[in-house]
Amino acid sequence: MSSTLFRTKKVEQSILDTEEPEHALKKSLSALDLTVFGVGVIIGTGIFVLTGTVAKNNAGPATALAFVAAGVACALAALCYAEFASTVPVAGSAYTFSYASLGELPAWIIGWDLVLEFALGTAVVAVGWSGYIQSLMDNAGWNMPVALGSREGADTFGFDILAAALVLVLTAILVVGMKLSARITSIVVAIKVTVVLVVIIAGAFLIKGDNYDPFIPKEQPVEAGASLDSPLIQLMFGWAPSNFGVMGIFTAASVVFFAFIGFDVVATAAEETKNPQRDMPRGILGSLVICTTLYVLVSIVVTGMQNYTELSVDAPLADAFKATGHPWYAGFISFGAAVGLTTVCMILLLGQTRVFFAMSRDGLLPRFFSRVHPRFKTPHRPTILLGVLIAVLAGFTPLTELAALVNIGTLFAFVVVAIGVIILRKSRPDLPRSFRTPWVPVIPILSVCASLWLMINLPAETWVRFAIWMAAGFLVYFLYGRTHSRLARREEGEEQPSV
Repeated sequence: MSSTLFRTKKVEQSILDTEEPEHALKKSLSALDLTVFGVGVIIGTGIFVLTGTVAKNNAGPATALAFVAAGVACALAALCYAEFASTVPVAGSAYTFSYASLGELPAWIIGWDLVLEFALGTAVVAVGWSGYIQSLMDNAGWNMPVALGSREGADTFGFDILAAALVLVLTAILVVGMKLSARITSIVVAIKVTVVLVVIIAGAFLIKGDNYDPFIPKEQPVEAGASLDSPLIQLMFGWAPSNFGVMGIFTAASVVFFAFIGFDVVATAAEETKNPQRDMPRGILGSLVICTTLYVLVSIVVTGMQNYTELSVDAPLADAFKATGHPWYAGFISFGAAVGLTTVCMILLLGQTRVFFAMSRDGLLPRFFSRVHPRFKTPHRPTILLGVLIAVLAGFTPLTELAALVNIGTLFAFVVVAIGVIILRKSRPDLPRSFRTPWVPVIPILSVCASLWLMINLPAETWVRFAIWMAAGFLVYFLYGRTHSRLARREEGEEQPSV
């Protein structure tokens, strides 16, 4: 039985499956499109919110170093993703990579994990977008009825109609086609990046050197057991993360890592890329470099505009401009955040539908969902199903406590992909690799260590919920996926391989 659970799907077969007429996605994306997608999904709530949180509570002006540390951790994973995406240019990202290197059960586990990660991520971002829009409406004198507003902190029954409507509109756009999605994303990303550049350029003239003193505030250890922010560290090592000091920078890095989530979604579009061997590495690494640079510059500017002890936690960028006597910029930043979150929501939804589609094409989920639209050549069935489910989830549920599941799911995928690179190098050294992760196995091992370090900084409740979801995934696999797997049917002679 163990041999069947860890059977791998040959890379050549995965590529052949993408050529079946009824299950083939349209190739329309370039390296620029992929880079825009990456920037579009990475730059979101994180840059507009987390900067103030970690500066005030963990790192002070050294928040810029925390962004660098988190960016390095993501870069290690990005190098592994780049090799896999160019070697196995098939929809599904970490799921497909795992199927080729680790086996069917690990692939199922990571696919099940990604479905949860992207679904919750889409819903959380949609709720956040709704909050920004309602804030802008309130400023204009338009008040949303309580029953139709955001569910965050609500104690009465209601439905967040704006969050649900956003998901449904984006679902329709994704059904129509990837090229349309790329064009809309390009426009929105241009607006979002413009806002970030305005913050950097305008804020640079408002910097006061005294606000950088001290650059790394004196360490203030938290007593062991006093906080549940990282209970696994306390359990394993007997100490809690430090506020400020050098360790405060690393604690901050585990928080601002959340602002980088999304670059891995680019890999889900490999099958729809014109030249994936060349363009996937450029899109993944390019978007990460651009966003890390912008994050570092923004954190330097904001902590220079206002002393870190006075920064706002909810809206640090906007409130920093208010504090320096420039309230107009605050409204402009809020507008940019609201517009920018639309692309984050759309690309997360895109990533989920592609993983679901790939699992369906392999028979681990019903094959009904693996047929593409006859005209648009998009996976319309899973897109519509998931879009409606997420719209309902976003409308009814305040998801603040569940948001951390997105992060643990992403880090888990990073670990699996890094291990997969090492295994595939040894099991299939003959595969053509247009991009090769340097210093294997050193880089993948460092990626695993960095991801695990960030994972143990997550709350215990997140680990419990993650374990429950994984247990449900095992149940679905053994009741349905294992017996309906196309790979199993081919091995038993019930289905011929694609030719």
